[in-house]
Amino acid sequence: MRESAPDDQKHIQDYLSAFCFGDFYTRKGLDLKTRELLTLCIISALGGAEGQVKAHVQGNKNVGNDKETLIAAITHCLPYIGFPRTLNALASVNELR
Repeated sequence: MRESAPDDQKHIQDYLSAFCFGDFYTRKGLDLKTRELLTLCIISALGGAEGQVKAHVQGNKNVGNDKETLIAAITHCLPYIGFPRTLNALASVNELR
């Protein structure tokens, strides 16, 4: 994403990489599959972040979480995040190939 960002916005990508991926994804305690699954659920709960939901659906696939696992996790979140956000997240999962 940094490469495609306008020059005057590359610093935002640097902050994102350093903070989220540098500080949090390198911590001990959770394996990468669990971290990515939690990230998907939390971003889905935020709403209005469908681009990031799609990216983390792909991220989950990349670390070995299958479609059934994503559906199960999002389904578990339903009573907490509501139907609209659940359906948006499932739409992104359904695009997974």
